[in-house]
Amino acid sequence: MAHFHVIAGGRSKAYPNVRRIGVADVFSSLRQGLDDFWTKPSHYVFLCLIYPVAGVVLARWTSGANALPLLFPLMSGFALIGPFAALGLYEISRRRELGLDTSWQHALEVRHSPAVPAILAIGVMLAAIFILWLLVAQALYVSLFGPERPESLMVFVSEVFTTNRGWQLILYGNVVGFFFALVVLCTTVVAFPLLLDRDVGAATAVYTSMKVVAVNPLEIMLWGLIVAALLVVGFVMFFAGLAIVIPVLGHATWHLYRKVVEPEAVSEMGAGR
Repeated sequence: MAHFHVIAGGRSKAYPNVRRIGVADVFSSLRQGLDDFWTKPSHYVFLCLIYPVAGVVLARWTSGANALPLLFPLMSGFALIGPFAALGLYEISRRRELGLDTSWQHALEVRHSPAVPAILAIGVMLAAIFILWLLVAQALYVSLFGPERPESLMVFVSEVFTTNRGWQLILYGNVVGFFFALVVLCTTVVAFPLLLDRDVGAATAVYTSMKVVAVNPLEIMLWGLIVAALLVVGFVMFFAGLAIVIPVLGHATWHLYRKVVEPEAVSEMGAGR
């Protein structure tokens, strides 16, 4: 029975209704996310310092362990686990919307959500996708460069950008990475905000995310490009930019969810017709 609750949820069995949105709604969500961030930026930066710190640690670890080929896959993997990592930010935006206290400690209130089992289930799915991405990226590198590790960072960079096999690695790696990112986008674009808002179960949350993409393909692809571009900006700023980029995107995701998924009462009325 517990497993059934994780998959199906504990509340209404009706699927949420999905709205058709426009490009303006995507940028409006981003502006609202920025507004949420600037309301109490010190709290949010404090919450998200773990992201740039983790990035620097990853860069240092891969350099020191002579595992440089995994540096880019690890960095880009932020986009794969980001929807789960931003849970606290969704909660802050939800509380602000309701007029509740938005102090940073309330980001931890998600642990009291009845949907925690379903949230963890999708989180495990994202972790599995992240690990699979690392394995595929490693296999791709070995197929092109062999099992030998690069002698140094400079040698590795030179090999990647001045040789045919290096450009093949860039091309194939980005194609494969795009596929993984697309899978995550389609299955989780609104999954976690939906679960925080309603205990609908993991299956319904994933289904609703896929329906959102099907109904709004161009708008959601634009959203994915915005997310990718801002994450690149965060990385280019020596990871420190992630302390702003991550919370803004987290808050904006909540507002995108509100625009594209009808409120619970409206959804249930529609299902009852």
